[in-house]
Amino acid sequence: MNYFTVLITLLRDRENFVEEIHHKARLKTKITALLISSSIFLAIYGGIIGAFASPLQVLASAIKLPALYLITLIICLPTLYFFNAFFGSKQSIGQNLALLLTAISITAVLLFSFAPVTLFFLITIRNYQFFILLNVVIFALTGFIGISYLYQIMRPESEQLEIAMAAPVVDNVESDFVVVDADQKLSKKSNKDLDPAAKTRTNILRFWLGLYAFVGCQLAWTLRPFFGAPGQAFELFRPREGNFYLSVIQSLLEILTN
Repeated sequence: MNYFTVLITLLRDRENFVEEIHHKARLKTKITALLISSSIFLAIYGGIIGAFASPLQVLASAIKLPALYLITLIICLPTLYFFNAFFGSKQSIGQNLALLLTAISITAVLLFSFAPVTLFFLITIRNYQFFILLNVVIFALTGFIGISYLYQIMRPESEQLEIAMAAPVVDNVESDFVVVDADQKLSKKSNKDLDPAAKTRTNILRFWLGLYAFVGCQLAWTLRPFFGAPGQAFELFRPREGNFYLSVIQSLLEILTN
């Protein structure tokens, strides 16, 4: 099985790829391929950011960065699935997992695309605080794109649209969620026409995306260091003190005051 072929298919035809997930087409294959390919890309980028310190940090960061994304997914997936199921979603936990992995895979590819930029600054600017802030911006940008894409494909409106697309086409028949005409053109109705359960699932998704980002940031702090500190011995993990947000503010202040 060529795992990267599945990933390239996602990048080139995202709409059809997601539609296949909604119809449970080759679900296990997609999950396996996305899991492996995204982990490889994340491991490569993790190794690059770990190269600021030492070879041991390269190895540790190459393992910890994929672990960060996958552990965050494992922690947050049950909350999303069970709340959505309680409020009427028909998607299986496998479909939820596949959709989440599509977002992680897109994030991983975008991170990998920044690898030459990160390498350039790693070689030319040996400033620890600048390198940290540069990567905070890169992780924030790629994470935002991944989460935005996840919101688009997991909205209840998208799920209802997929159901309507699978249904037989009838001339000028209006459903609760979409309008279908003979040309098979579908247009979403406004959010006010969604049933209360769909509105609730939309709000749950928004809350969950915030929870996912919050858990990911705190887990990243728990798994640190990813970069290693110059002049310090290698540490696999650091003592749990402070938090991610205070660390970013401190790095920014150090750059501005130097």
